[in-house]
Amino acid sequence: MSGAGFRRRRGTSYVVVAMTTDSYDVAADLPALGLVVDEDRGSLPYALVHGEALVAAAAWALGEAGVTPVDTGIPWSSLVAAGEPLVLHDALCPMTPPDFIAGCLEHAVAHACVVVGVRPVTDTVKVVEDGLVGSTVDRAGLVAIASPVVLPADVVAALDGPPTTDPVALVADLRRRFPVELVEAPPSARRVGSEEDLRVLEALTSA
Repeated sequence: MSGAGFRRRRGTSYVVVAMTTDSYDVAADLPALGLVVDEDRGSLPYALVHGEALVAAAAWALGEAGVTPVDTGIPWSSLVAAGEPLVLHDALCPMTPPDFIAGCLEHAVAHACVVVGVRPVTDTVKVVEDGLVGSTVDRAGLVAIASPVVLPADVVAALDGPPTTDPVALVADLRRRFPVELVEAPPSARRVGSEEDLRVLEALTSA
């Protein structure tokens, strides 16, 4: 992958692959299909970020990354028959840079693995047992799922149907069945869960 490097941290239940933020060509020139995931997310995917609906911003990023967006109503059998990688881009991560998506696609194809964009966990996480707050969890072993999730063509063919729209359940299921690499996404790829989060994201990504 031109202009990109990776560093791996092992010793936890995750393998975190951190991509550099150096510039490189956006479109990977790899045929791939893409779905913007907006189901089971309420009305937030249709809120505006920089004047555009989150779903529109996510679809634009797919196109700029060289991925062909397809309608969520397309039969799964048609996606399998296409024989191409599938990029699942979460509408709640609308400002994920196209070059990051393209880099994840390249890595998934080159290494024949599922690639998942993640962000480091910055909140304090506590263990709760029997209603009592206990020890603090080491955040070094935790990540928050962001976007995209890139499925190589062989993985698409091996799935029985459309994957779950729950990102945590999706990644857990994929890790049980296929090689998965977690790639650290840039701050602009953060997931939003509320209008307040959206305003923070807008401020973060304002030129």
